[in-house]
Amino acid sequence: MAPVPAPAPGTRERLIQAMSRALQQRGYHGVGLAELLAAADAPKGVLYHHFPGGKQALAVAAIEATAAHITASLDRLVVARADPLPTLAGWLALAQGQLERSGYERGCPLATVALETTADDGPVRAALATAFEGIRTRLASLLATAGIAPAQAGGLAALVVAAYEGALMQARVAGSGAPMAEAAQALLALLQREIDHARRITR
Repeated sequence: MAPVPAPAPGTRERLIQAMSRALQQRGYHGVGLAELLAAADAPKGVLYHHFPGGKQALAVAAIEATAAHITASLDRLVVARADPLPTLAGWLALAQGQLERSGYERGCPLATVALETTADDGPVRAALATAFEGIRTRLASLLATAGIAPAQAGGLAALVVAAYEGALMQARVAGSGAPMAEAAQALLALLQREIDHARRITR
């Protein structure tokens, strides 16, 4: 029996996808509603039907969708007790590859928006804070499966996120994957030492 094709995304999903792409390339303040509607192939007026809060509410939904995708993939790895180093190496390489294929135009939507938000963007900032916290929590759980103490795993998880976002931004403005490759190499070497140390003291 032939597989049943997945249903085409509805208008709400297309709007979220269009906003996610825009956040990666243009940032929150760099994209207009007309552009988003055109990218989502959505008629005028439909935005406020799905997102009464307008552009800001759509941005929050896009941030939440991005975070949900990342945390779900990390949750699966934690449950599987995956080795964190190959997992993180693959994660970093995937981000670098995506950036290179986009001609260094598509960064992380979370970091791109975080850098440009102001005090007037309270709901967006709150969504970003929740997203980053969720990612750090899952990364800490993944590192803990390798034997690292929870308190230390939390600090290392924060370092992983900071290194990932910082290297991605540097690579984007440099038009080169070198900053990401160098940061990944140094970060993975540090984590390997920490994991080896944790395993030695628990023997």
